[in-house]
Amino acid sequence: MPEYLPLELPDNPRLAGNITHFARALRRAGLPIGPGRVIDAIRAVEAAGFTDRRDFYWTLHACFVNRPEHRLVFGQIFRLYWRDPRYLEQMMSYMIPAIRGVQEERRAQSAEKRAAEALLDGAEAPDFGEDTSEETGETEIEIDASLTMSSEERLRSLDFEQMSTAEMAQAKRMLARLSLPVPPILSRRSQASLRGRGIDTARTLRGAMRQGGELYRIARKTPRQRWPNLVVLCDISGSMSQYSRVVLHFVHAVANAKGAGWAKVHAFTFGTQLTNITRHLRQRDVDAALAAAGAETKDWEGGTRIGDCLDAYNKTWSRRVMGQGAVVLLITDGLDRDDPEALARQMERLQLSARRVIWLNPLLRWEGFAPKAQGIRAMLPFVDSFRAGHSIASLEGLAAAISRPDDVGEKARLMQGMSD
Repeated sequence: MPEYLPLELPDNPRLAGNITHFARALRRAGLPIGPGRVIDAIRAVEAAGFTDRRDFYWTLHACFVNRPEHRLVFGQIFRLYWRDPRYLEQMMSYMIPAIRGVQEERRAQSAEKRAAEALLDGAEAPDFGEDTSEETGETEIEIDASLTMSSEERLRSLDFEQMSTAEMAQAKRMLARLSLPVPPILSRRSQASLRGRGIDTARTLRGAMRQGGELYRIARKTPRQRWPNLVVLCDISGSMSQYSRVVLHFVHAVANAKGAGWAKVHAFTFGTQLTNITRHLRQRDVDAALAAAGAETKDWEGGTRIGDCLDAYNKTWSRRVMGQGAVVLLITDGLDRDDPEALARQMERLQLSARRVIWLNPLLRWEGFAPKAQGIRAMLPFVDSFRAGHSIASLEGLAAAISRPDDVGEKARLMQGMSD
């Protein structure tokens, strides 16, 4: 059991109800807990007794935890839930800072925010009413734990920059459930198939030689299927700081999704320099993954040098990660003050190396958006699809952009405006 502050177990006759509510918090945090496990936990506590906090911890741990990545989440929620009446005030302190980037003002341990969000479940900051007990001299606080949640339909179209802390927490949980499926690519190599359209000459002749030269059966073949890589280039400059962390939550969900179809997911951040955060996003816990990525990234909320960062990517990483028909997801507002001709050359090289280049730009949320900035005008001709990236609905639209090769988003309209 982790070493935390002394835990005084409450003398509550409704222990079964407390264990049930504790299990709900674990389920909201991502642990696969059903009614059967809750019943087993209540019976286990009844059999083991309720006298020692360490025995109580490991009894619930044995009932609710069956994967290594769930231990940290269980420990944090156990600490916050069974600690003291003011646990909610501590949890709120982890959620007060605005979403400003991976490196936030108040540092919390891995899974602490996830545990706080699971227990709060979208509740607003409570107004703590203090009632000092005459016998103990301690402060008693009553908390309304009624469950509240924002409308998912409204959150889908709400701008990330306009979300409150509670809405942002709910949006991140919705993003964790999103997937980004991709259709397979037909390879030049073939495999044996009974119903294939092509004739496998080599196998047909080998079979005939086994029969003394008589041709009894024609072997057929079909092209093999393979899946491309996904390369994410995410802008973390000052103008993109409100969107970058949310997008990285989505990229983490895609990188750890099972059955999505991607061969590999590579992620890079750029502002004034290029940083590879692929290995950090492989961690199952999203809080630990983004904390490690924030420690690796040194230019958060800095300036923007898109051309230089793309040059570093094309020279150092392009041949390593762009094989097998990779799809590039470029997330930036395109506000760059460097030489637009150099930026155009790097974008052209990026497009020639990729199967498709999809640009997500949060500025497209404005109805009157026009490509007036030099950086946007230099980049736009070298992308295959230009789409908005400011809400959950816009990220959901990525599936359509990837599955349809003819999808161009808003590129055709904006290119027409540039030519006029």
